[in-house]
Amino acid sequence: MTRPLVGGPDLASLAQHGMWVTERSGAAGPTPRTTPLPGHPAVYRMPLAVWFDGPMEVGRMLAACGEVVRRHPVLTSTLAERDGVLRLLTGTAEVPVTLAEAPADPLDLAGEGHLDLTTGPLARFTLARTGPDRHLLVFAAHHIVFDGMSKDILVRDLAAAYVGEPLPPLPVPYGEAVEDENARVRDRLPGAAEFWRARWHDSRELVLPGLGTPTLHAAPGDAVDFVLGDEVGRTAAPLGLTRFEVVLSALRLLLHAYGNARAAVAVDLSTRTEATREHVGLFVNELPFDVVPSGTFAEFAADVRAELRRMYSYRHVPLARALGGVSPRAALTPVSLSYRSRSEAEPVFPGLAASVEWMMFNGAVRNTLHLQVVDGPRGAAARLQYNPRHLGRDGCESVAADLTALLRGVAERPHAPIDDLPLPSRVAGAGGGTGLQRPRAAGTDAGLVVAVGEIWRQVLDLDHVDPGDDLFDLGGHSLSITQIIAKVRDTMAVDLPFEVFIDDPTVEGVAAEVARQRSLA
Repeated sequence: MTRPLVGGPDLASLAQHGMWVTERSGAAGPTPRTTPLPGHPAVYRMPLAVWFDGPMEVGRMLAACGEVVRRHPVLTSTLAERDGVLRLLTGTAEVPVTLAEAPADPLDLAGEGHLDLTTGPLARFTLARTGPDRHLLVFAAHHIVFDGMSKDILVRDLAAAYVGEPLPPLPVPYGEAVEDENARVRDRLPGAAEFWRARWHDSRELVLPGLGTPTLHAAPGDAVDFVLGDEVGRTAAPLGLTRFEVVLSALRLLLHAYGNARAAVAVDLSTRTEATREHVGLFVNELPFDVVPSGTFAEFAADVRAELRRMYSYRHVPLARALGGVSPRAALTPVSLSYRSRSEAEPVFPGLAASVEWMMFNGAVRNTLHLQVVDGPRGAAARLQYNPRHLGRDGCESVAADLTALLRGVAERPHAPIDDLPLPSRVAGAGGGTGLQRPRAAGTDAGLVVAVGEIWRQVLDLDHVDPGDDLFDLGGHSLSITQIIAKVRDTMAVDLPFEVFIDDPTVEGVAAEVARQRSLA
């Protein structure tokens, strides 16, 4: 076991706060749920597997894991809400570093034990001997303290520690890095609000091959793996684009071909700076992207590049903080994209051949369809993760085939009009779409409605709030929910479940839940 470091409370980042809020408990009130998000307990678990062939010094490997934790004490954190403010408590949880029996499935090692936000641990290392001179190391962390780029940092530090190289201290403590990021959000908030006001359309309609109803709920998922060939690079270089811009342009064009007039794709954008590039942690923000295709592919991709450059100015600001009116959800939109470029070679462990499973699937999805791409020295590996209760496997495989065919056509004729590219036929039924409805609860005692309305007025700093007003239409966000829950708990002795702010985020809906909880007391 790796001992926690001595630490204290720091403010959580806004990204961490948003993730915390989506894991609020139904029955337990303001504490995180035992299984995060309805549908699957592993939705925010990020696993990473490293296979080793050769005579491993097991004691040295376990010690190296401990050295990595000492360099990145954020892994020893837990979280706590105090008076409506979320705190990151570093050094309050041990990070297990254990030996285990060889698993039937590597994911079994990543899934052992719950990564509990309030008690920890939020990370764990498990090493298993799988054969003569063959070992498997599985690391799993909660996304609230770990992101995609953290994988490269962790494996690189692990390789250095294994050979006895001292791991230098980080440029700035994690808490200071979070303070800087929160300050950056405050500075850019007015500009971000103006930028997104004209761009954000909370449309949850979607058409895809084999799709029933689109979803933004976390659930058990499945995946289709495929490879993006050299067509991405062949297209990017002559057009002056990045490979990410080519992939995003192709995905958006494909959605357009299926019949989605408006089809925002939620993209993960790194918020790292020079000061945080060495940190393990959560330095990513999901933002919606939507440019309507027109002209040639080269012209459309240039528009995509220009819009991304405009977005980058506000990449630190969560959409809900910029606008309000965005309800908490597992994902911003039914379709999302994460793209990570790996320029480094595979890590070197002397005497061992190491192979890293950079895209280890946790078995859960946050929306309808997610495209994950890890673009490394050996090529671009791609995966479509999907919710099988809403999208059939045949449909997902069709999307993968259509995307690869489109990229091949683009590489051959990047200046062709988009209508002349190898695009699929419009999906039957496109145009009407299928939306997601949010139910409303009945009202309750007038006096209680007034009392809850007063709490909303104070938290949102408004002169007046009507009983039927929607919290998110009034500019509420995840911080507002935390503050309302705290005030209701302090003044009414009721622990509100987070779900009420999803099912019926009105004064009447919250008041009805307060009345219901009182009747059960």
